[in-house]
Amino acid sequence: MTTALAADPEPPRPRPRSRPQRLRRDAVRYRWLLLLMLPGVLYFALFRFWPMYGARIAFKNYIPFLGIDGSEWVGLDHFQAFLSNPDFTRLLANTLIVAALSLFIAFPLTIVLALLLNELRLQILKRTVQTLVYIPHFLSWTVVVSITALLFAIGTGPLWTFFSGLFGTDANMLADPDWFRPLILMQMVWKDTGWGTIIFLAALAGVDQEQYEAAVIDGAGRWQRVWNITIPSIMPTITVLLILHTGQILNTGFEQIYLMSNSLNRTVADVFDTYVYFAGIEQGAYSYSTAVGLFKALVGLVLIFGTNWLAKRFNQQGIF
Repeated sequence: MTTALAADPEPPRPRPRSRPQRLRRDAVRYRWLLLLMLPGVLYFALFRFWPMYGARIAFKNYIPFLGIDGSEWVGLDHFQAFLSNPDFTRLLANTLIVAALSLFIAFPLTIVLALLLNELRLQILKRTVQTLVYIPHFLSWTVVVSITALLFAIGTGPLWTFFSGLFGTDANMLADPDWFRPLILMQMVWKDTGWGTIIFLAALAGVDQEQYEAAVIDGAGRWQRVWNITIPSIMPTITVLLILHTGQILNTGFEQIYLMSNSLNRTVADVFDTYVYFAGIEQGAYSYSTAVGLFKALVGLVLIFGTNWLAKRFNQQGIF
């Protein structure tokens, strides 16, 4: 007589959690990270996404007494009026020139400064220089423009005296259209170049030091190590920041341009940002100025996608 051995019962399988249960579990598990993320989410929700509701007035003839919903739809009339405006070409040229100064001069100088700081071996000197170049970033544009006015004051400003002797001119540089863009560039470089090195220095800290040691053994000089090891190692970071910078090419910054502009240099100082202010706030053309701002945003979006596509074509890592 044979007895069959009873098979061991299989342990019960846990029932799969539903999606709401997984969300609640993850919310409890990562509650502190979610709490840290909350201020950033609120900022973007209140100041980035909620204003998009009002962007509808770009397609309406907005009248404050009627409200957004009660105003009449006009379609693309405001965009057509802006593109056919005689000032459009001048505004576009001024904006692109200021953006080119930032993209092709100020941005590369940030990389150069980061590379120079990375080559400093004396840590106390490196930290001192870093602190000094970071400080201007925390000054408002109002303070920066005030300092510029003192330095270039006619007859008393030290930089006015220097450039007057160098170029043999006694012009009012703060009101001269030929000096507007150089002054804007100098302000941008002085204020933001040092602060921009933070990201590049963080990327440089992650470069494998063994590559430098191997290059030294092979007889590579300092410049060869920088060119063949350092720059290729931070190229992904450069590419990402370049893409983001390109997306802001029409956003030249309202405060700096507005404070530096006056009735004498207005021909070169008017950009899209100041034009939106004058048309929307001073003249009350709310729908028209919103259309101009929306036009800037659409161009920036196209530039981001285009630059990201070009980066991938050149075998670089994009942002998406």
